[in-house]
Amino acid sequence: MSAKPEQYDVIVKPIVTEKATLASENGAVVFEVAKDASKPMIKDAVEALFGVKVKAVNTSITKGKTKRFRGTPGRRSDVKKAYVTLEDGNTIDVTTGL
Repeated sequence: MSAKPEQYDVIVKPIVTEKATLASENGAVVFEVAKDASKPMIKDAVEALFGVKVKAVNTSITKGKTKRFRGTPGRRSDVKKAYVTLEDGNTIDVTTGL
């Protein structure tokens, strides 16, 4: 499979946090994805870009926090995360670049 430019638009970046590291111990990888990306689109993009087999995709939308920017109230943008569970024997090393 070759990676189409749209697949690079679906997956924004990998998320490396404590919670994402705990998920990786169970064979899951966490990505920030486009807000309009569906689960089948995310599955196809991960399989094409990384050459792995995906078992399941779970998504969550984190609402942006209200913060102050230079004294004026502002709002961070909403973020959609995808928890991608891989088939047994497949791994993705998110510490290296694409």
